[in-house]
Amino acid sequence: MLWLKPSNRNNLKLLIAFSGAYLLSITALHMLPEVFIGDGRGAYFGAFVLVGFFIQVMLEHLSGGIEHGHAHTHRHSRLPVGMMVGLCLHAFLEGMPLGGGDTGHTHHGHTHSHSHVLEPLLVGIVLHKYPVAIVFLSMLLDSDLSKFKAYGLLAVFAAMAPLGTLLSGFEVIGQYHRESLAIVIGIFLHVSTTILFESSEGHRFNAYKMMAIAAGLALAAASMLLNPH
Repeated sequence: MLWLKPSNRNNLKLLIAFSGAYLLSITALHMLPEVFIGDGRGAYFGAFVLVGFFIQVMLEHLSGGIEHGHAHTHRHSRLPVGMMVGLCLHAFLEGMPLGGGDTGHTHHGHTHSHSHVLEPLLVGIVLHKYPVAIVFLSMLLDSDLSKFKAYGLLAVFAAMAPLGTLLSGFEVIGQYHRESLAIVIGIFLHVSTTILFESSEGHRFNAYKMMAIAAGLALAAASMLLNPH
Protein backbone atom coordinates (compact mmCIF):
# COMPACT_ATOMS: atom_id res chain seq x y z
CA MET A 1 0.00 0.00 0.00
CA LEU A 2 2.88 2.36 0.80
CA TRP A 3 4.91 1.50 -2.28
CA LEU A 4 2.16 1.24 -4.90
CA LYS A 5 -0.09 3.91 -3.33
CA PRO A 6 -3.33 2.55 -4.87
CA SER A 7 -5.47 5.60 -5.57
CA ASN A 8 -8.03 3.94 -7.86
CA ARG A 9 -10.57 2.13 -5.68
CA ASN A 10 -11.95 0.30 -8.72
CA ASN A 11 -8.63 -1.52 -9.17
CA LEU A 12 -8.83 -2.65 -5.57
CA LYS A 13 -12.41 -3.81 -6.11
CA LEU A 14 -11.23 -5.91 -9.06
CA LEU A 15 -8.59 -7.56 -6.88
CA ILE A 16 -11.26 -8.25 -4.26
CA ALA A 17 -13.58 -9.72 -6.92
CA PHE A 18 -10.74 -11.95 -8.11
CA SER A 19 -10.06 -13.17 -4.58
CA GLY A 20 -13.79 -13.71 -3.94
CA ALA A 21 -14.13 -15.91 -7.03
CA TYR A 22 -11.07 -17.90 -6.00
CA LEU A 23 -12.39 -18.38 -2.45
CA LEU A 24 -15.74 -19.63 -3.72
CA SER A 25 -14.07 -21.96 -6.22
CA ILE A 26 -11.64 -23.59 -3.78
CA THR A 27 -14.53 -23.99 -1.35
CA ALA A 28 -16.48 -25.98 -3.95
CA LEU A 29 -13.56 -27.86 -5.51
CA HIS A 30 -11.33 -28.60 -2.53
CA MET A 31 -12.82 -27.84 0.87
CA LEU A 32 -16.36 -29.21 0.57
CA PRO A 33 -15.18 -32.60 -0.77
CA GLU A 34 -12.52 -32.72 1.97
CA VAL A 35 -15.14 -32.29 4.69
CA PHE A 36 -18.13 -34.21 3.36
CA ILE A 37 -16.57 -37.22 1.61
CA GLY A 38 -16.05 -39.47 4.58
CA ASP A 39 -17.96 -41.22 7.30
CA GLY A 40 -21.52 -40.17 6.56
CA ARG A 41 -21.79 -37.39 9.16
CA GLY A 42 -23.00 -34.85 6.63
CA ALA A 43 -25.49 -33.12 8.92
CA TYR A 44 -22.89 -32.90 11.68
CA PHE A 45 -20.36 -31.09 9.49
CA GLY A 46 -23.12 -29.10 7.80
CA ALA A 47 -23.95 -27.62 11.20
CA PHE A 48 -20.38 -26.31 11.46
CA VAL A 49 -20.71 -24.74 8.00
CA LEU A 50 -23.77 -22.87 9.27
CA VAL A 51 -21.88 -21.87 12.42
CA GLY A 52 -19.09 -20.40 10.30
CA PHE A 53 -21.56 -18.55 8.07
CA PHE A 54 -23.32 -16.88 10.97
CA ILE A 55 -20.06 -16.21 12.82
CA GLN A 56 -19.06 -14.14 9.81
CA VAL A 57 -22.42 -12.34 9.86
CA MET A 58 -21.72 -11.30 13.46
CA LEU A 59 -18.07 -10.42 12.78
CA GLU A 60 -19.07 -8.06 9.99
CA HIS A 61 -21.17 -6.08 12.43
CA LEU A 62 -17.90 -5.40 14.24
CA SER A 63 -15.60 -4.93 11.26
CA GLY A 64 -18.02 -2.93 9.10
CA GLY A 65 -17.57 -5.24 6.12
CA ILE A 66 -13.91 -4.45 5.54
CA GLU A 67 -13.41 -8.14 4.64
CA HIS A 68 -14.96 -7.43 1.26
CA GLY A 69 -13.45 -4.02 0.67
CA HIS A 70 -15.77 -1.61 2.42
CA ALA A 71 -13.69 1.33 3.58
CA HIS A 72 -15.38 3.79 5.91
CA THR A 73 -12.86 6.44 6.89
CA HIS A 74 -13.53 8.32 10.09
CA ARG A 75 -11.32 10.87 11.78
CA HIS A 76 -10.63 9.33 15.13
CA SER A 77 -7.76 9.09 17.59
CA ARG A 78 -8.98 6.01 19.49
CA LEU A 79 -8.16 2.47 18.55
CA PRO A 80 -10.92 0.94 16.37
CA VAL A 81 -11.58 -1.86 18.86
CA GLY A 82 -14.67 -3.34 17.18
CA MET A 83 -13.02 -3.43 13.77
CA MET A 84 -9.88 -5.01 15.20
CA VAL A 85 -11.84 -7.70 17.05
CA GLY A 86 -13.85 -8.57 13.93
CA LEU A 87 -10.83 -8.66 11.62
CA CYS A 88 -8.62 -10.58 14.05
CA LEU A 89 -11.19 -13.27 14.85
CA HIS A 90 -11.92 -13.64 11.14
CA ALA A 91 -8.22 -14.11 10.31
CA PHE A 92 -7.60 -16.38 13.31
CA LEU A 93 -10.41 -18.76 12.34
CA GLU A 94 -9.28 -18.85 8.70
CA GLY A 95 -5.77 -19.89 9.73
CA MET A 96 -6.84 -22.76 11.97
CA PRO A 97 -7.37 -25.48 9.29
CA LEU A 98 -3.81 -24.94 8.05
CA GLY A 99 -2.37 -26.32 11.28
CA GLY A 100 -4.31 -29.59 11.37
CA GLY A 101 -3.57 -30.81 7.89
CA ASP A 102 -1.15 -33.60 8.75
CA THR A 103 -3.84 -35.74 10.33
CA GLY A 104 -5.96 -38.00 8.18
CA HIS A 105 -9.42 -39.50 8.42
CA THR A 106 -10.26 -43.08 7.63
CA HIS A 107 -12.97 -44.11 5.23
CA HIS A 108 -13.58 -47.76 4.23
CA GLY A 109 -10.18 -48.74 5.53
CA HIS A 110 -8.26 -46.05 3.64
CA THR A 111 -6.57 -43.09 5.25
CA HIS A 112 -7.11 -39.77 3.50
CA SER A 113 -4.56 -37.02 4.09
CA HIS A 114 -5.71 -33.44 4.48
CA SER A 115 -2.47 -32.03 3.06
CA HIS A 116 -3.76 -31.70 -0.51
CA VAL A 117 -6.33 -29.07 0.50
CA LEU A 118 -3.86 -26.87 2.39
CA GLU A 119 -2.08 -25.28 -0.56
CA PRO A 120 -5.23 -23.91 -2.28
CA LEU A 121 -6.54 -22.80 1.12
CA LEU A 122 -3.28 -20.98 1.90
CA VAL A 123 -3.34 -19.25 -1.50
CA GLY A 124 -6.96 -18.27 -0.92
CA ILE A 125 -6.22 -16.76 2.48
CA VAL A 126 -3.26 -14.80 1.08
CA LEU A 127 -5.24 -13.49 -1.90
CA HIS A 128 -8.04 -12.50 0.45
CA LYS A 129 -5.84 -10.87 3.07
CA TYR A 130 -3.81 -8.63 0.77
CA PRO A 131 -6.69 -6.35 -0.34
CA VAL A 132 -8.12 -6.37 3.20
CA ALA A 133 -4.75 -5.25 4.57
CA ILE A 134 -4.55 -2.49 1.96
CA VAL A 135 -8.00 -1.15 2.87
CA PHE A 136 -7.32 -1.51 6.60
CA LEU A 137 -3.98 0.31 6.56
CA SER A 138 -5.30 3.08 4.31
CA MET A 139 -8.17 3.66 6.75
CA LEU A 140 -5.78 3.78 9.69
CA LEU A 141 -3.39 6.21 7.98
CA ASP A 142 -6.30 8.45 6.93
CA SER A 143 -7.45 8.66 10.54
CA ASP A 144 -5.95 10.63 13.40
CA LEU A 145 -4.02 7.60 14.66
CA SER A 146 -0.25 7.89 14.66
CA LYS A 147 1.74 5.87 12.11
CA PHE A 148 3.21 3.87 14.99
CA LYS A 149 -0.26 2.79 16.13
CA ALA A 150 -1.37 2.13 12.55
CA TYR A 151 1.57 -0.16 11.82
CA GLY A 152 1.15 -1.83 15.21
CA LEU A 153 -2.50 -2.65 14.49
CA LEU A 154 -1.55 -3.97 11.06
CA ALA A 155 1.10 -6.20 12.66
CA VAL A 156 -1.45 -7.58 15.11
CA PHE A 157 -3.85 -8.32 12.23
CA ALA A 158 -1.04 -9.95 10.22
CA ALA A 159 -0.19 -12.25 13.13
CA MET A 160 -3.71 -13.62 13.60
CA ALA A 161 -3.87 -16.23 10.80
CA PRO A 162 -0.40 -17.65 11.63
CA LEU A 163 -1.41 -17.71 15.30
CA GLY A 164 -4.53 -19.72 14.45
CA THR A 165 -2.38 -22.12 12.43
CA LEU A 166 0.10 -22.48 15.29
CA LEU A 167 -2.58 -23.13 17.88
CA SER A 168 -4.35 -25.73 15.78
CA GLY A 169 -1.05 -27.59 15.40
CA PHE A 170 -1.54 -28.91 18.93
CA GLU A 171 -3.15 -32.34 18.87
CA VAL A 172 -5.96 -31.43 21.27
CA ILE A 173 -7.19 -28.85 18.73
CA GLY A 174 -5.82 -30.33 15.50
CA GLN A 175 -7.97 -33.45 15.90
CA TYR A 176 -10.95 -31.25 15.02
CA HIS A 177 -9.47 -30.32 11.64
CA ARG A 178 -12.59 -31.14 9.65
CA GLU A 179 -14.80 -29.18 12.03
CA SER A 180 -12.57 -26.10 11.75
CA LEU A 181 -12.44 -26.53 7.98
CA ALA A 182 -16.26 -26.66 7.89
CA ILE A 183 -16.41 -23.40 9.89
CA VAL A 184 -14.03 -21.76 7.40
CA ILE A 185 -16.21 -23.04 4.55
CA GLY A 186 -19.13 -21.14 6.07
CA ILE A 187 -16.99 -18.01 6.44
CA PHE A 188 -15.74 -18.27 2.86
CA LEU A 189 -19.26 -18.81 1.51
CA HIS A 190 -20.48 -15.64 3.20
CA VAL A 191 -17.49 -13.49 2.22
CA SER A 192 -17.19 -14.71 -1.37
CA THR A 193 -20.89 -14.51 -2.23
CA THR A 194 -21.14 -11.05 -0.68
CA ILE A 195 -18.22 -9.92 -2.85
CA LEU A 196 -19.58 -11.47 -6.03
CA PHE A 197 -23.15 -10.25 -5.65
CA GLU A 198 -22.35 -6.66 -4.73
CA SER A 199 -23.46 -4.35 -7.51
CA SER A 200 -21.04 -1.93 -9.14
CA GLU A 201 -21.64 1.25 -11.08
CA GLY A 202 -21.08 1.27 -14.82
CA HIS A 203 -21.21 -1.43 -17.49
CA ARG A 204 -17.50 -1.05 -18.25
CA PHE A 205 -16.49 -1.74 -14.67
CA ASN A 206 -18.84 -4.71 -14.46
CA ALA A 207 -17.17 -6.16 -17.58
CA TYR A 208 -13.77 -5.86 -15.90
CA LYS A 209 -15.24 -7.40 -12.76
CA MET A 210 -16.49 -10.39 -14.74
CA MET A 211 -12.99 -10.81 -16.20
CA ALA A 212 -11.51 -10.71 -12.68
CA ILE A 213 -14.05 -13.30 -11.50
CA ALA A 214 -13.24 -15.51 -14.50
CA ALA A 215 -9.54 -15.26 -13.68
CA GLY A 216 -10.21 -16.33 -10.10
CA LEU A 217 -12.26 -19.30 -11.28
CA ALA A 218 -9.52 -20.26 -13.76
CA LEU A 219 -6.81 -20.17 -11.09
CA ALA A 220 -8.85 -22.41 -8.78
CA ALA A 221 -9.57 -24.82 -11.64
CA ALA A 222 -5.86 -24.90 -12.52
CA SER A 223 -4.97 -25.75 -8.93
CA MET A 224 -7.47 -28.62 -9.12
CA LEU A 225 -5.89 -29.96 -12.32
CA LEU A 226 -2.33 -29.63 -11.01
CA ASN A 227 -3.19 -31.28 -7.69
CA PRO A 228 -5.88 -33.88 -8.47
CA HIS A 229 -7.32 -35.89 -5.52
